Amino acid sequence: MVTAKAWVLKKHFEGFPKTSDFDLKKIELPKLKDGEVLLESVFLSVDPYMRPYSQRDMKEGDIMIGTQVARIIESKNPAFVVGAFVVANSGWRTHFVSNGKDLHSLPSSWPESLPKSLALGTVGMPGLTAYFGLLEVCKVKPGETVLVNAAAGAVGSVVGQLAKIGGCKVVGSAGSDEKVAYLKKIGFDEAFNYKTVTSLKEALHKASPDGYDCFFDNVGGEFASVAIHQMKKYGRIAVCGAISQYNDSVPQKGPYVQFPMILKELQMEGFIVHRWNNRREEGQKALLKWVLEGKIKYHEQITEGFENMPAAFIGMLKGENLGKAIVKV
Repeated sequence: MVTAKAWVLKKHFEGFPKTSDFDLKKIELPKLKDGEVLLESVFLSVDPYMRPYSQRDMKEGDIMIGTQVARIIESKNPAFVVGAFVVANSGWRTHFVSNGKDLHSLPSSWPESLPKSLALGTVGMPGLTAYFGLLEVCKVKPGETVLVNAAAGAVGSVVGQLAKIGGCKVVGSAGSDEKVAYLKKIGFDEAFNYKTVTSLKEALHKASPDGYDCFFDNVGGEFASVAIHQMKKYGRIAVCGAISQYNDSVPQKGPYVQFPMILKELQMEGFIVHRWNNRREEGQKALLKWVLEGKIKYHEQITEGFENMPAAFIGMLKGENLGKAIVKV
């Protein structure tokens, strides 16, 4: 019998999550039934969405939500062989049992030389978020100017590189000089540290005096309130996240958007990547191809040890990671 370790939500977060909000449990797993597989987590993802989704979808005592790359260590399902790697959405746990319906095999073209952890980042949910958000929501065209905030993160860094592949000018905002240097290294045309500029409005105008055709918003809050006035006529705004607001105990109050929306005839659309689940294979294939060709570069910040899941999650929410935050079990 296998004993799994799992992190549960001990207490709903108030403000920034604390390590004391989590509890480490041991769970005895049952023997496999026909059609089931036993999996061992290898890499676990920590992502900003976990903060608001935990509040909306979880009860205290539930296993913390999240995705992992896992290895099949026992199988009674002919569709899954022992030793194969899959992506699962089974939360913060070291081992789990599945009937296979919620498992996604890595693409058959995945080379041994490529880290399998990328299936949680650039070639996983964050990369697919960038792919469909930019192509289907922003509908970017060659020659346009794209603005991305939280641009050095798992989603934003892919957005910028995809926009460059599509023939666009790309401006990125990030929260440290190290991140700004990284953005320039991976091909952003302009990048700035929003924490050190004297005026966000002036920094946005300097980076693109003519304004922006597309704004891929991961942050919300004050940044979005300023950036909307820098949009070109008929501009498109893809609302992907609002990380500046996730940990607020009191909701922020911001300017109203109706005047710039009307006068510039803007389109603003919120989206969740699951809308395109039926096109997951298409997106992964394209992202994997560009990674292998060197057109999309990636950076992973890997924390060692399952016991460090809460710390990695909290650090990611504080913006301490560059690229994708991953925990290696």
